[in-house]
Amino acid sequence: MSRFAPTNLDLDGKVIFVTGGTGSFGRRFVETVLTRANPRKLIVYSRDELKQSEMQADLAERFGAAKMATMRFFLGDVRDRQRLIMAMRGVDIVVHAAALKQVPAAEYNPSECIHTNIMGAENVVWACLTNRVQQVVALSTDKACNPINLYGATKLASDKTFVAANNLSGDIGARFSVVRYGNVVGSRGSVAPLFQRLIARGATELPITDPRMTRFWITLNQGVEFVLSSLEIMRGGEIFVPKIPSMKMTDLAQAMAPDLPIKVVGIRPGEKLHEIMISADDARSTVDLGDRYAIEPNFVEYTREPLAGARLEEDFCYASDTNDDWLSGAGLLELLGEGLPQRRRRAVD
Repeated sequence: MSRFAPTNLDLDGKVIFVTGGTGSFGRRFVETVLTRANPRKLIVYSRDELKQSEMQADLAERFGAAKMATMRFFLGDVRDRQRLIMAMRGVDIVVHAAALKQVPAAEYNPSECIHTNIMGAENVVWACLTNRVQQVVALSTDKACNPINLYGATKLASDKTFVAANNLSGDIGARFSVVRYGNVVGSRGSVAPLFQRLIARGATELPITDPRMTRFWITLNQGVEFVLSSLEIMRGGEIFVPKIPSMKMTDLAQAMAPDLPIKVVGIRPGEKLHEIMISADDARSTVDLGDRYAIEPNFVEYTREPLAGARLEEDFCYASDTNDDWLSGAGLLELLGEGLPQRRRRAVD
C-alpha cells in the first residue's frame, strides 16, 4: 500500500552504507535495494555480530550468491568516529538509521542515549565529510518535534546536526537531509507485535496507556519508500515529513481483538498523549509537496535550489489528534497485514 510517488532513484553501481543495518528499517531497506537495484556495494554497519550473522544467512538464502557478492557486513558503533571514517571509504550514499529508541530506557539511561543519538550523529557527519560522501539521509522521529522525553530531545539535536552539516561541506559537495515519521508497524518495540503476542498467548485483556492516545502510523515498506523518494528529491537541509494516517490506540486494540476488553495502565515516563511532526513554528518554513511536507533549512550558506511547493499557513500544526487522515478498523488490519512479518500475520487476519 504505497502512499508516496514512485522513485526513479538510480542505485545501480552505487556504494550504499546503512548504519543500524540489522534493525527493522535497515533489514527492510537492504532487502528492497537488493530486489530493485544492483549496487556496487551495500554495506551494513552495526554492533551486533549475532544479528549480522543471522541477517547474512537469511539474505543469502533469499537472494543467492550473485546479489550477496555486493554485501558487506561491518562491525562497529556510531560512537566510534575512527571506525566510521574507515568503514565509509568510497561510499556514495549513507542512510543513518542507528539509534537508541526506547523512550523509558532513554529516561533511565540518559547518558547512553546521548552518546549514541547525538554524539553518534556528529561522528556520522564527520565521517561523511572526511570521505566526501555525496548524499546522506538520517532517520528521525515524530518525538523530535516539541520533545518532552530524552529520546525526542536527542533526535532533535541529531536533526539539527545533520541540517547544519550542509554548511560545513564546502567544496566537498556533501548534502544532508532528514526524514521524520511516526510509529512503524511491525518494528521491534511497536505496540502491534506486542498485542499480537498477547493475543496468541490467550490474553484476557489488552493494555492501553491512555484511551485518548493517538499516533501517526506507517509501515516498514512505506518508510523505505519514503527514504528512497526523499533521497531522489533532496537538495540538502530539508526535514521531510510524510503525509500518513493517524489512529487511536483503542481503535488498534479493538481492530486486532474486538472481543477483548482494554486495561488502562497509565502513560509511561516520557510519553505524550499525541505526537506532532510539524509545529506551528516549523510551519513558517515548511512547503507542501503533495505526498509529504518539507521543513526547509533556516540557514543556507551553500548552493541549494529550493523545493517547489505551496507554503503552509503560519498557524498550521501537523499533529496526530488533529490530522484529517484517519484509519478505519479495516484500514488498520490492512496496514497491519503489510507491516507485520508473515509469521505474525495470522493473529490479525
